This record gives sequence, C-alpha cells and structure tokens, in this order.
Amino acid sequence: MLPIETHPLPPFAPPHATLLMLGSFPPPRSRWKMNFYYPNLQNDMWRIFGLVFFEDKNYFLQPEGKDFNDELIRDFLFHKGIAISDTAQQVIRLEGNAADKSLQIVEPVDLNHLLAQLPDCHAIMTTGELATSTLVSLLPPTTKTPRIGVLSTTLFNGRTLDLYRLPSSSRAYP
Repeated sequence: MLPIETHPLPPFAPPHATLLMLGSFPPPRSRWKMNFYYPNLQNDMWRIFGLVFFEDKNYFLQPEGKDFNDELIRDFLFHKGIAISDTAQQVIRLEGNAADKSLQIVEPVDLNHLLAQLPDCHAIMTTGELATSTLVSLLPPTTKTPRIGVLSTTLFNGRTLDLYRLPSSSRAYP
C-alpha cells in the first residue's frame, strides 16, 4: 500500500490578499529548490511571474540560476495581495511524482478555513486540471468549471468568487 502524504507547507495567506492561487500538490521534496510553492526548477511559474511583472524570466532566480529566491517571491506576493495554497491536503503518489494523473487526493484543502483567513479574496486562480476539478468539487454544485481564459463566477458562503483556470506551468507535465 502506498503511503499517504500530508502537505508539507502552510498556506501563504496574507490577510489582505484579493487573489488565491491554487495548485494541486508539490513535487517530492528531492525536487525542491526552495521551501515554498512551485519549488521545482522544471516548473515555470516564477519565470512566468518574472516575465509578466518585471520583463525578466530570471527575476525570481538566485544569481547562480540554480535556485529560486523564496524571500523575494514571498515579498512580491505579499505586496501584490496574492495568497497561495494547494487543493490537496493529503495525497497518495501513484508514481512518485506530482503529475495530476499520478496524484490521488485523499483529503482536499479546507476551503472554508482558508477563505476565512482571506476576507478580501474574491478571485481564485487554479493551475492545472486536477487543481481546477478539486476546487470545483468543493464549491456549490451549480458552479461551472472554468475553462482556460474564461471566467466563471460562483457564490460560496455568501461571497462572490471569480474563478480562473490556467494551464499547468510545469514543463515536466504540460
């Protein structure tokens, strides 16, 4: 029987955040280049943020280019009001990696608890198919699954939420 893994990171939840970004689950720790979300160099999330906000895909890399600068990333996210977590709290890795098809979610994130920490959050962005389907399973049954580039809106515990779906940012699992 494969072991159940519990998420190793707490949510990054600045109380003033207006956007919550949700992935599925981090890769095995042996692949990490920092102790934060999207820690794998095979994942382009921080390069995308660098390009979009600073016109420099290497903006969030350490000078030698082999690790991410998690302090710079945290500071950036805090000032932009972006919270980050994952949709799975516990998983079974079927193949020892973080590919959506290789993760069996045992326990999803406690969305009620997470959003209670983010009173100003009215937008959730998911990165990848598993994160999106897991999020939608936690929302009211009338919630339409957002497609890439197409906004979906739902009401959750009296709060209107705009839902956005992005493709995976991992080159390992496009």
